Amino acid sequence: MDNNQVVIGIDGGGTNTRVMVSDKHGHVLAYLERGSASIYKDKQAASNVRGAIGEALQQAGRTAADVQALVAGIAGYDAPSDLEWITPLTELDGLICPRIHVNDAVSAHSGALMGKPGIVVIAGTGSIIVGVTEDGQFIRNYDFHHYAATAARSIAYDAVYEVLAGEYDESDQEFLKVMLAHWGVAALSELAETAKQGFTADRRERDKQFGDFAPVVTNSAEQGSSVAIRVCERAIGQIKIGIELIAASFASEEVAVTFIGSVANSRYFLHALRSKLAQGNHKRYLITHPQFPPAIGSVLLALKKAGIAIDDSVIHQLQRFEFSNK
Repeated sequence: MDNNQVVIGIDGGGTNTRVMVSDKHGHVLAYLERGSASIYKDKQAASNVRGAIGEALQQAGRTAADVQALVAGIAGYDAPSDLEWITPLTELDGLICPRIHVNDAVSAHSGALMGKPGIVVIAGTGSIIVGVTEDGQFIRNYDFHHYAATAARSIAYDAVYEVLAGEYDESDQEFLKVMLAHWGVAALSELAETAKQGFTADRRERDKQFGDFAPVVTNSAEQGSSVAIRVCERAIGQIKIGIELIAASFASEEVAVTFIGSVANSRYFLHALRSKLAQGNHKRYLITHPQFPPAIGSVLLALKKAGIAIDDSVIHQLQRFEFSNK
């Protein structure tokens, strides 16, 4: 790998696509964020990602021919058939290097736990729980057909349904006020009419509107709203079950767990999850902070694909970038 050669790591796991260009020493030469990489969230997903790759290479002073490996973690990559829409995301003129596409949770685990055994919970724009065991098994809660409805939009939908069903009390007055303002209506009867019409016809727009309301749900749970607490506790219970399902395949009695995403890292969720996991019957859970974000996780995978050893010097350079951007 000569001095011009680089790798590209992509995190297409949420509302934004993050593209990073690194040399073989872990020096980050370019980093930028653009629109979503998921066709389920943005019709322009392919142009978002291709444009971001091209712009990042330009920012780094490199060309497509200099790229030795590219790894893209993409939300929604759950079956081989998904490659039909995922592969074109990274098709760029002159880019002839190996292009590896994985679920965004693979990149998240690579960055958060540096490939070491443990479980990563992602609950933000999307929701998935993944683990890598001591013998290298990669296990998702999806493999059990288990789904934790903990994405931002999911807890917001749940909260609105509770309210429209009349399951609220005096503790929810402030929560209801903010909910009505968010949907631009003056009364619950108006919100109910909006709901009966399906809220908004466009699914992407509807999911975004609900997703944007999620921080209100987690904050309101902290402030004592009974609706918000019920919604959050149900979601937290589902995360706990997902963690325990995967942890059963670990040989060790202690399993590292880390959390990624706005919902999982909200104060209410973090506090409740720590408490519930401490009461587990089968394993001890060591709650850790992610070492790196998913974009760096993809860079680490790309460096490995290019045959570059991930030594302390590489880690140090990536840490310097991460620290300087906090």
